[in-house]
Amino acid sequence: MALPLTATSLAFKVVRHEPELIPPAQPTPRELKPLSEIDDQEGLRAEMDFVQFYGSNPSMEYRDPAKNMREAIAKALVFYYPFAGRLREGPNRKLMVECTGEGVVFVEAEAADVTLEQFGDALSPPFPCFNQLLIDVPRTGTAQLLNRPLLFIQVTRLRRGGWVLATRVNHAMCDAPGLVKFMSSVGEMARGSHFPSVPPVWERELLTAKYPLQITHKHPEFDQVVCRSNLGPNDSDMAHKSFFFGPKEISTLKNLVHGTITYSTYEMLTACLWKCRTIALQIASTEEVSLLGIVNARGKFKEPPLPSGFYGNGIVFPAAVTTAGKLSQSPLGYAAGLLKKAKEEMSQEYVLSVCALMVSKGRPMFTTARSFAVSDLRYVGIHEVDFGWGKPIYGGPASAGLGDFSGVSTFTPFTYYKNKEEEKGIVVPLLLPSAAMERFVVELHKIFEEGPAVGENVAPKVIPSSL
Repeated sequence: MALPLTATSLAFKVVRHEPELIPPAQPTPRELKPLSEIDDQEGLRAEMDFVQFYGSNPSMEYRDPAKNMREAIAKALVFYYPFAGRLREGPNRKLMVECTGEGVVFVEAEAADVTLEQFGDALSPPFPCFNQLLIDVPRTGTAQLLNRPLLFIQVTRLRRGGWVLATRVNHAMCDAPGLVKFMSSVGEMARGSHFPSVPPVWERELLTAKYPLQITHKHPEFDQVVCRSNLGPNDSDMAHKSFFFGPKEISTLKNLVHGTITYSTYEMLTACLWKCRTIALQIASTEEVSLLGIVNARGKFKEPPLPSGFYGNGIVFPAAVTTAGKLSQSPLGYAAGLLKKAKEEMSQEYVLSVCALMVSKGRPMFTTARSFAVSDLRYVGIHEVDFGWGKPIYGGPASAGLGDFSGVSTFTPFTYYKNKEEEKGIVVPLLLPSAAMERFVVELHKIFEEGPAVGENVAPKVIPSSL
């Protein structure tokens, strides 16, 4: 079994300047822009946190990352001007953006007593120091998200040239691919461009309910059931860990399934996590459990297609449903098959069915009772955004969970370092009650111990916090 990375305890002080508003660099339209039915569903009325760590770059030695970012953000907001507006709520809980041009919140900060190297090789969620890397603001609930900035950004300079970019974005405005489009445009401006290479496109009306409303699919992802605990991130005694899966671990998982059906890395790894998590939570065998496979629907739209510059929410949550007992006692291929079938339901018609359901049912929350949601961010590109310093050492979510729902995990590209060697793979953050986390680790290793050997030390690495 592979040993975990050695954790390094860091103590450092961040000195923040006063928060400021960055408006667009030029005058922008003043208008009211309705969000789509996918944007304004209850489950996305929360905020997402992302963090990117950048190393020093000799060619940027005399450039200040805070000044560089401040100017680039202002230029990018000319094109992405709705981000500079404020969220309003109209009749029937319909969300819209009032494009006021007020700007996004920007904080310049400095941690003069710590270098990027002192953070260690295990730059992955959770980041216990994240409250120093991003200004603290209220996070959840529609009331807290209305009439205030849609983006909060902090640039923290480190000693010897490294720096950290932390971002909090209103999820109703965009999903991770949409945010990356904006951040990539900021990067282009920071590197000297005057226009985004991919012009942003609003067109939220393509994901708006059509009348008469037609719910053409079943949507168990929105079935509301009673749950004894929502396992929220504010619950006491929660454990937050990240797990690394390299090529050997992925190959081992895939070799656990025999037959003619081929499952993707996403399907097999998600199935593994779902099964182990369900067992760890000790859910009664007769209780239903749900897996929400968060799917990017952009490629499913054909008539008309979603434009390449579309930066709104383009995700849906097709659900796989079974009982805890059946999931726990079945081979891994059973869970992977349920997920594969749920994903195959995905189509343009399915997304429009979700839009109709949002309007007819009052924009409900996706089910959180005994649910687990997984988003694959490996190809989104946040780990490649370049502001002039090159690609980040780590770029991705700052934590597991979304708002008050702890049951959301992500797949992010990650490089695992040991003995000066590196291994590329996937890092997955997970948030569970402490006792359940201990059981989860045991169940996870059981799967690899029972699987066909691919080589020595084939087991997921538990990455402790280095901060």
